[in-house]
Amino acid sequence: MSVAQSHHLLIADDHPLFRGALREAVAGVFGQADVAEAGTFEEVSEVLERGGGDVDLILLDLSMPGVRGFSGLMYLRAQYPGLPIVVVSANDDPAVIRHCMEFGASGFIPKTLGREALREAIARVLQGEVWTPPDVDLTGQSDATTAALIARLATLTPQQVRVLMMLSEGLLNKQIAYEISVSEATVKAHVSAILQKLGVESRTQAVIAAGRIEAGQWPQVPAR
Repeated sequence: MSVAQSHHLLIADDHPLFRGALREAVAGVFGQADVAEAGTFEEVSEVLERGGGDVDLILLDLSMPGVRGFSGLMYLRAQYPGLPIVVVSANDDPAVIRHCMEFGASGFIPKTLGREALREAIARVLQGEVWTPPDVDLTGQSDATTAALIARLATLTPQQVRVLMMLSEGLLNKQIAYEISVSEATVKAHVSAILQKLGVESRTQAVIAAGRIEAGQWPQVPAR
């Protein structure tokens, strides 16, 4: 399979060996495509801030330093709504794949997928299609409560997603303000908006709500 060589891809994974394997697979499809790499979510943000308009596709691992569960996907989907994101994960539970698609991923590739199948999947997404493993049954649906929560989470702005991520890490308003370079009053406003959108009354309830759909699915990776 040959595709035009003008594509710009970003591989976001904290394992250098796996990034290398993905780079080789991509090279087999796109020849001289420009491929950037990121090992932490902070690096992902830096790459996109420098040249986000040039990136055609992100290959995103769900579990990497700086994110937990679906938070990285949520943030990128809110910040760059038109940018295709393919989740590449070792966790291929059908519920996980379904949640990824509900949060707006353009595809899901298990890390166990063979190289040729991986190349086919990436090429199809860049052609505007959606790709998930054909042998995984995704016809099941989330329970009503989880589906409603996912819909609420999807309404958060990029900055609100960042604040919720930091709340989940136990950071105080003052610490969050420092991390994202805003005033403490601005953080309080974001927290209030998050509580309203999620339909909860406290920051603790917001963290619990966000954790419901990822509990037990990923090891918690501390931000560096």
